[in-house]
Amino acid sequence: MKFDGFETLAIHAGQEPDAGTGAVVVPIYQTSTYAQDGVGGLREGYEYSRTGNPTRTALEECLAALEDGARGLAFASGMAAEDTLLRTVLSPGDHILIPGDAYGGTFRLVSKVVERWGVTWDAVDQSDIEAVRAAVRPQTKVIWTETPTNPLLNITDIETVARIAHDAGAIHVVDNTFASPYLQRPLTLGADVVVHSTTKYLGGHSDVVGGALVVSDAELGERLAFHQNTMGAIPGPFDSWLTLRGVKTLGVRMDRHSANAERVVAALEGHPAVRRVYYPGLDAHPGHKIAERQMRSFGGMVSFALRDGEKAALKVCERTRVFTLGESLGGVESLIEHPGRMTHASTAGSPLEVPADLVRISVGIESADDLVADLSQALEG
Repeated sequence: MKFDGFETLAIHAGQEPDAGTGAVVVPIYQTSTYAQDGVGGLREGYEYSRTGNPTRTALEECLAALEDGARGLAFASGMAAEDTLLRTVLSPGDHILIPGDAYGGTFRLVSKVVERWGVTWDAVDQSDIEAVRAAVRPQTKVIWTETPTNPLLNITDIETVARIAHDAGAIHVVDNTFASPYLQRPLTLGADVVVHSTTKYLGGHSDVVGGALVVSDAELGERLAFHQNTMGAIPGPFDSWLTLRGVKTLGVRMDRHSANAERVVAALEGHPAVRRVYYPGLDAHPGHKIAERQMRSFGGMVSFALRDGEKAALKVCERTRVFTLGESLGGVESLIEHPGRMTHASTAGSPLEVPADLVRISVGIESADDLVADLSQALEG
């Protein structure tokens, strides 16, 4: 029986009851190797857990279903997924476009690692479609999109950028970490590859690090699987199990994250200490109409700038009590950080440097009243 409902897929895709015991939760296959029925006689195709593990397989099948992809692949971290993808699809002499406010880890990987083996890159504001077109070169093989971006919450029209990439003979990659597949499905809009840090909303509980790729083309999936096995940056079975457990509640969590974020944004917008709020759910956001079209709702990530500059931003980060000062995002608990000093420190002095007065918050699923009160006292302190 084929299921279409997102929440049903999250709970059941790749997760049939165990054939031997009837266990309704996928077991943790905590093993490195598998007995063979004669040389080369593999049981269910498993030989060594770097190459494949049943717990990881369940996660990969579930993620593929959630993103409506042909194949999913799980990794030890989001950066491991990114690195494997780029080394699979790029060669020396190729060119990649990244967002003008890309995640600091992506910028570091491209500018400090990938560039060293002969790949050139440019950063472009991908909310400006004409700027994207103008930045494409004959050597461009990848257009890398984040939408919403980290940390300025800019929005990119996925369908249009995918067409630009395909017209140029390039692939379109979308980092869907901020939205999650519950809010946005880039492959259905024409993208070729979706990237996730499963550490964030997919895992959802700040207790596991992981990453994933989901592709629309099975042949590209085979190439990526070869590199996944060869390079070996895979999650262990317990990490895969934790992520799969988190995915089961993704839909209900994202609804609460989004609803709480709207309450927080309303409070921040009216506060005299706040210079600007960055959130695609705002009518005044330049990408609001596009986000409304390609997203189910607007998510739990919010950034805001302080009128009194960097010192004020740092003080707000230090004063919160419900919002925990820390890196990462997407967990059930609310987090606050200063991107310029923390997650995006690697962009300092570059064209991607983030504003010094910027604060980024990951709005959790606590009581919205408590979150608003906490930010209010921190701003007024």
